[in-house]
Parts: sequence; structure tokens; C-alpha cells
Amino acid sequence: MTDRDQTSPARRPRAFAVDDPDASRAPGRPKKTAEKSRKPAAMPVTVSMTMEEDDPFLPPPDVVDALTPPPATPRPRRLTAGKILTASLGFLGALALGIWTDSLIRELFVRLPWLGWVALVAAVTAVLALLMLAIKEFMGIRRLARVASLREAVAAKSKLATASEARALGAQVTRLIAANPLTAKGRKSLASLEGEIIDGPHYLAFAERELMASLDRQARTLTINAARRVSVVTAVSPRAFVDLAYVAFEAVRLIRAMAELYGGRPGTIGMIRLSRDVIAHLAVTGAIAAGDSLIQQVVGHGIAAKLSARLGEGVINGLMTARIGISAMDLCRPMPFAALKRPGIGDFMSDLASFTGNTATTEKADRGL
Repeated sequence: MTDRDQTSPARRPRAFAVDDPDASRAPGRPKKTAEKSRKPAAMPVTVSMTMEEDDPFLPPPDVVDALTPPPATPRPRRLTAGKILTASLGFLGALALGIWTDSLIRELFVRLPWLGWVALVAAVTAVLALLMLAIKEFMGIRRLARVASLREAVAAKSKLATASEARALGAQVTRLIAANPLTAKGRKSLASLEGEIIDGPHYLAFAERELMASLDRQARTLTINAARRVSVVTAVSPRAFVDLAYVAFEAVRLIRAMAELYGGRPGTIGMIRLSRDVIAHLAVTGAIAAGDSLIQQVVGHGIAAKLSARLGEGVINGLMTARIGISAMDLCRPMPFAALKRPGIGDFMSDLASFTGNTATTEKADRGL
């Protein structure tokens, strides 16, 4: 035994009542005295925190927010006087073309019968080709309308869909983008849930993540590449007309690429309507008004002015192209942004800033500065 066991007296066992307040107190310890309650008092405030908007190194959010457009929506289709006039003139032009073709073929038959047969075959071929083009344009417009209606249906049922409704919407989206090999993994993951019991909104969120994530990454690549090309061409082009023409060319090219990426594949008329919806949604004047502050954020204070004034214009045109890509994603995507984050100008600004910085460094080295 230890010295402690030899010196400490043996404690005899005792019995306690259940409601005895001293039961939990070890023997030999003094009883706790009631502490006197302290009245609440106001403590002097000695710590003051700096608000987030007072941070001198935080970039002003109003510039980026002003350049990021809200989600784009298709323009309402209404029967207007301009459309009636265009349809009437088109019908009269078709009648005039038909009468002229008929008179031409009759005249050729009178002069040379074999030449009349050649003209007739050419007219029939032209009519068949026109019919095929009309069918192609109609199918393209129908695909765009299908994408828009599917996006509206998913947005309406995103939080209230039953399991059967969610699976039906997911199947429609899958059929729409089935031809794109980028969605193979997502379609396989979605097919693995067949027969599983899952909540409707959760199924739609899972479908968006699996089916749209790879397409969104490709859409981001398309947008940033188009913005970089516009920046370079604007920086080196000698005339403003060349800038405008190339920006328009890249915008149309980007919109068509977005539509084909998400399964729209519009024709010529559908492409015109889609471009009108995208361009009508953009606030171009806001981008131009925020140009000076934006250049300072992207390429630094005064660097663009010292090296090349065209470099700053290239940054602005590149960000305008990025805005066009964001609006095209809103209109061409068959599912709205819910589970995945909607891109903004800030998501493209870092890539464009690094690219612009490299261009500025190269230009500075060429000039020997």
C-alpha cells in the first residue's frame, strides 16, 4: 500500500436520499454558498469593426454588377403591323416571281422546246430546294421554341414537381442533348437512377448538375475564346468599322455555337430571332459608361493609356462579347440556372485580365519600354 492509503482513514459507506442536495457533494468539501446575483450593466464598447464596403482593397461591386446582365428571356411574339406588311409584300413578291417564271418558260417553249424543258426542270428543282429550306427553317424554329418551353416548364416545376413529372422533364432534356457526346457521362448517371425512389426537385437538381455541367464548361470556353479574339482584333485593327464588323461576326458566331451546344440548332430565320433576343437584352450603354473604371480593374491604373489606347477598347469589347455569351446561355440552355451558379462578368474577368496583361507585356517588350 502507498503512504496515502496508510495515513487516510477508512470511509464508512453511507446512504443518501434521492432528493438530498448534498448527495453529489464529496465528503470533506464545504457546502456551496448562494452567489449574489449581479445586476446587468452596460459595458463600454472598445472594439469597432471595419465594414466591408470600407475596405480600400475591395473592388467596387457596382461596376461588375452593372456589367452582368440579368437572366435573359425571349421577347414576346406579337402580330404587329410591320409583320403584316412584310408578309403581304413577301406574298406579292412570290406571286410576281411565279408569273415571271411562267411567262419565261412559255416563251422558251415557243422559241426552243428543249430549252423550255430545261427551264421547267430548273424551276421545279428550285421549288423543291425552297421547300426543303422552308422545312429546315421550320424545324429550327420549332427546336428553339421547344428549348424555351422546356426551360419554362423546368423553372415552374423546380420546387413543386412530383417524381413522375421530374422524370418526364429529365427525359425531355436528355433527348434534346442526346447527340452531344459531352453529355454521355451525365446521361449514364441519370439512367442509373431509373427505378429509384427520389424526390422530384432533387431529381431535377441532380439532372441539371449531371447534364448541364459539362455543357456549361464548354460554353464558358467558347465565351472566353470569343472575348479574347475580339480583344486582340480590336487592339490591332486600324479602323473602327473593322471593330464593329468583327464584334458583330463574333457575336453571331458565338450565339450559333451556344444554340448548337445546348441542342437548339437554329436555321437562318431562327438565328435572326435568337440574335434579336440576345441583342435586345444587352445594356450596351452601361458597359460603355463603366469603361474607365473597368479598364483600371482589368489592366491596372494607366497601363492601357501608356501602352495602347486600343488595348483598353479591346478589353471593353471583349467584356461586351462575354455579356453576349451569358445572355445566349440564358436563352439556349434547356434548364434554368438553379443547382448550378449562373455565370457573371466576374467569372470571365480574371481570364481576360491575365490575357490582357500578357498582351500588354508583349507590346511593352516590342516597343522597348
